[in-house]
Amino acid sequence: MANVDAFTNEEALNPARLFHAQRLNCYIVTIVGFKTKINPNVIKAGLEHTLLKHPLFCSKIKVDEKEGRNMKWTRTTVKLENHVIVPNLDLDIKNPDQFVEDYVSNLTKNAMDMSQPLWELHLLNIKTSDAEPVGVFRVHHSIGDGASLTSLLLASTRKTSDLEALPTFPIKKRAGHSTYSSKLWLLLSFWSILRLICNTFVDFMLFVATFFFLKDTQSPIKGAPRCDLTTKRFVYRIVSLDDIRLVKNMTNTTVNDVVLGVTQAGLSRYLDRRYAEDEKDGGARQNNNNIPESIRLRAIVVANIRPTAGIQAMAEMMKKGSKDKWGNEIGFVMVPLTIALHGDPLDYIERANAKMERKKLSLEARCTFPFSNYVLIKTFGVKAAAALTHTVLTNTTVAFSNPVGPLEEISLFAHPIAFLALSVYGLPHAVTIHCQSYVNKMTIILAVDPNVALDPHQLLDDLEESLQLIKDAALKRSSSKVLLSEKQD
Repeated sequence: MANVDAFTNEEALNPARLFHAQRLNCYIVTIVGFKTKINPNVIKAGLEHTLLKHPLFCSKIKVDEKEGRNMKWTRTTVKLENHVIVPNLDLDIKNPDQFVEDYVSNLTKNAMDMSQPLWELHLLNIKTSDAEPVGVFRVHHSIGDGASLTSLLLASTRKTSDLEALPTFPIKKRAGHSTYSSKLWLLLSFWSILRLICNTFVDFMLFVATFFFLKDTQSPIKGAPRCDLTTKRFVYRIVSLDDIRLVKNMTNTTVNDVVLGVTQAGLSRYLDRRYAEDEKDGGARQNNNNIPESIRLRAIVVANIRPTAGIQAMAEMMKKGSKDKWGNEIGFVMVPLTIALHGDPLDYIERANAKMERKKLSLEARCTFPFSNYVLIKTFGVKAAAALTHTVLTNTTVAFSNPVGPLEEISLFAHPIAFLALSVYGLPHAVTIHCQSYVNKMTIILAVDPNVALDPHQLLDDLEESLQLIKDAALKRSSSKVLLSEKQD
């Protein structure tokens, strides 16, 4: 058991109460593959000294009827046996991968018990194709956003090579010093600020238009109304992060650009097949391109707008039992996806890069979710804010996120980790795509409505094949440039 001393008895659930609204009741799921069999007692002991030091993991929600059903975090005593679930499993299961997939899917059918802290950890000591055993974290979104929860989990881990050292992460390179003259620098700065203002205004107006009337095309992967209430299935595929970095270096882009480009290419292949099947009622494709020319398909890209707290800071926070730099501080960015069949696979990367470069000159993320989370909540209440957010999400097609993972192998309480797969459910999308990097791997995880995405493993195949085609195209272009340079010499 664990108690929290550094937390007041009660604290208002603001703005996290948005995620308890009927239309936006969301959970975060993290699948962790381990390299060695799980010892539940060691895991429980480790949780006592890490996650349970955080106030919100030791608090339940209390509804105050006298104050208009206001929700408050109330400190409580955690009984680990209610939160760490270790089912007795048949070790001779014929298809362990399918079993884990079904097990995680079944979790989405049941809400958590509001009378206790809203998190749980399932330990499945069953060998799969990618790990010896598997752990499944399920945490209610009101406790924190994906970035916060992932950082907190990783702050509980240590490097496998040095069990006293925290994980290391890629460091963003800062732009070098400008070589422009002062007058030219001022002119460029003015132009950048002007573009920032214009882009932000346009993006926010599109956000408002999406709430009122602007909807995506009704495609084979567009969710039906209230698809947020349906059971979700979680499927994943591990691909080479080195391949993604190779494409990044050859195209002078970013890992995020490559991942988004691969997503566009994979969705295009998948939708082309689905449209062909719809036309012939399950037969072979009719044309070389079955995708409608005027298709509108947008992704909601989740952006962390909180000043990032380092892993060291998160570890110190747990030691002190503090909740500084914690909570839901995310913004939404709407990205129009290129859904078409291109002769040159690198076109997907170039288009993704152009879109993301423009989004960098916009404050869209700082205007969208905070607008509904603070302005609307204070003005019209939680129901109105949840309705607006739900409507905007409903009028788009997919959610997309690409969190950065550790550079080196890590262990959770002396259990080496094989892979990480983060996802979410409760959003009104039939397809949610997360790409989680870890060492030299990238795990693509889909959360899908099985009534819409009938064959999610085929979508994973299309995404994996698209990465290979893009990599081959990048190598071919590089070889062509080398040959041309040699001829000129």
